[in-house]
Amino acid sequence: MDLALLRTFVTVHRAGSFTRAAALLGLSQPAVTSQIRTLERQLGRPLFLRQARGVTPTTIGDELAHKAAPHLDALVEIAEAGLDEDSSVRTLHLAGPPEFTAERALPTLTALTGADGQGFALRASFGNAEEVLEGLAAGHHDLAITTARPRGALLTATPLCDEEHVLVAAPRWAARIGPGKLRRKGALTVENLPVVEVHESLPLVARYWAAVFDSRPAAAGAVIVPDLRAVLACVIQGAGLAVLPRYLCAPALERCEVVALLDPAVPPLRTYFLVVRTGTLAMPHIARAHEWLLRAAVDWA
Repeated sequence: MDLALLRTFVTVHRAGSFTRAAALLGLSQPAVTSQIRTLERQLGRPLFLRQARGVTPTTIGDELAHKAAPHLDALVEIAEAGLDEDSSVRTLHLAGPPEFTAERALPTLTALTGADGQGFALRASFGNAEEVLEGLAAGHHDLAITTARPRGALLTATPLCDEEHVLVAAPRWAARIGPGKLRRKGALTVENLPVVEVHESLPLVARYWAAVFDSRPAAAGAVIVPDLRAVLACVIQGAGLAVLPRYLCAPALERCEVVALLDPAVPPLRTYFLVVRTGTLAMPHIARAHEWLLRAAVDWA
């Protein structure tokens, strides 16, 4: 059996789409379709059921994927190791949201970059959930951190930790907006209350209002900046209120630079996931980073 056909088959199985598999393999969609048909003729059985959106593996297709994929992944690892014969250090390509990656992931993983014989070089890039998952699927990253759980078999996600969101403002705003001045449904009593956010749609504030008040906030963005660290800096300077992850604003809360406006019984949470391409945890440097982050996340809680 041609290994190229098996490689195409496993990619389609993981991607759940001929179109997606073609992009990952650098082939045309007709070429991928032709290879799958050739493999089906050789086996005498259909491997996929064609649907309006993508494909679904048959029982035979699932069985073949589970048998073939680990061996193909091992061959890829051997080939990649061969490319690195002149270097004893592998490179881990990490991607994730800028704030969480900078404040949590990178400080944790830098401990693994030392020259202890098991370390690796580290390259990091930032992006939103859609960007990092697309880059991971395309092979640009080895490990991704995201708040979106990917669908399909191409990527494997493991829950990493939950992030608590806190409604905060500078003390001078807190004196005007205190909990008693927030109506039961979350409508703000302060006219034209300024909000500091990462996007014009106020995603964090809107999510907080939906979870705590079951309503939409009656507020408009005063400062929009696509980095939560910059949002915090603006809030400290009195630009308005914001919803921030507790890990990020905890030092400012302790120093009384900002004040938590509410203390809901069930605070809004957002889950982070560690995501890899299915099968790549067989590679030692990816597996080590994956395990190290999961262990560190226990203390983050």
